[in-house]
Amino acid sequence: MSNEAQQILRKRLAPKVLVTDPAILETYRGDWMVPSLPGAEPLGLTRPENTQEVSEILSLCNELSIPVVPQGGRTGLAGGAALLPGSVGISLENMSRVETVDVTAATMTLEAGVTMKAAQLAAEEAGLLFPLDTGSRDSCMIGGNLATNAGGNRVLKYGMARDLVLGLEVVLADGTVMSSMNTMLKNNAGYDLKQLFIGSEGTLGVITRAVLRLYDAPLHRDTALCAAPDFDAVREVVRRVRKALGTDLSAFEAMWPEFYGFATNHALKPPLDHGLGYYLLIEQERRSDEAMRFEEILAYCIEDGLLVDVLIAQSAREAETFWAIRDASGDLQTRFWPNANFDVSIPITRIDGFVSSLRGGLEARWSDAKLIVFGHVVDSNIHLAVQVREDPFPQAKIDLVVYDCVGEFDGSISAEHGIGTLKTGYLDRSRSPVEINMMQQIKKVLDPSGILNPGKVFPLPGAVA
Repeated sequence: MSNEAQQILRKRLAPKVLVTDPAILETYRGDWMVPSLPGAEPLGLTRPENTQEVSEILSLCNELSIPVVPQGGRTGLAGGAALLPGSVGISLENMSRVETVDVTAATMTLEAGVTMKAAQLAAEEAGLLFPLDTGSRDSCMIGGNLATNAGGNRVLKYGMARDLVLGLEVVLADGTVMSSMNTMLKNNAGYDLKQLFIGSEGTLGVITRAVLRLYDAPLHRDTALCAAPDFDAVREVVRRVRKALGTDLSAFEAMWPEFYGFATNHALKPPLDHGLGYYLLIEQERRSDEAMRFEEILAYCIEDGLLVDVLIAQSAREAETFWAIRDASGDLQTRFWPNANFDVSIPITRIDGFVSSLRGGLEARWSDAKLIVFGHVVDSNIHLAVQVREDPFPQAKIDLVVYDCVGEFDGSISAEHGIGTLKTGYLDRSRSPVEINMMQQIKKVLDPSGILNPGKVFPLPGAVA
């Protein structure tokens, strides 16, 4: 069937849309965390240039029962963009137009293949801010950001990706185009259907266009690198800073001692000494000229022993050096390899207990286990990297220890990276049987033939979890 299906695709799709060259396909086999799936030989890759071509591709693949895998910038960390055996990839990279920026309404209409950085620059040129921001900003694409409900560095102030979406255009499994390109903040006319597709990882439809919310750009940013002696102090600093700064608080990043040591023991010079406890990156965005409130609340925290040291950036460049420490997480894949990494959410009051329990569980299983922890904390999201010396590397065993612990602490196995292929067997640690059943029923209604990104979010039929 594969050869026959490929011939039909070649006959009915334009040559500029369909790619079957193995050398080109190699680049598109997977994402950052899952470069390719074992034995995955796709039928081809399509690169549509507009919504109509996406519709034609999906209609044909639905007719032939060919699995379809939507792709953006392939920067995902859960295998959501990995091509399947006998599948057709749909890369949205050629749909990269920013259509309009409405300064009065503070909205942007764009195609799904626009990169996050391009969207940010388009907003900036209009004197506005598109606040969604992650470390992969230069290459990740808006369609993928919405399909995974991306989070990032400014969730505290602006919310997740879904909070920035007013309207959406989606192509369904049978090629039907659902256009819900709303541009208004208030629209309660029936169900808000766009929310079904945001965070669905391409399993319910392919996002092709969107209307996004923009904000007035902040006139000033204040950034501080701080050290807190223990996690009780971290929690109290969170409470005080949030109360004092209100909606001006845009970021609160926490780095456990192991992460700070990892980030500053090589290329980066430590601005604060090692061994001070937990390291915090706190930032506010403001439109007023008054910076005193930011400095005062940090000073009060020092006086009360909640912080043992504070550095406030005196320039944008110095602020970038502080953020470079946090962004060193990208080096974990090279300088702390092999490792098992995780993106989880834990209720903020239980984060310290979770980390202690997990560390104990890992060390009970592997005496040489190393655990690196960092994260956004105020939104309950922490990232973990686990390293043990066992060959072959026991990824599945580590997954079980971590996700069982997440379940015990009423957390989420995915805070912002999605489920993809890597977490399908653990969804029940965070979702009830009723919730999972409802998700599966929605999937059956919108994709009755099961062609949209099969094996993502839910295991493939017959797969062993």
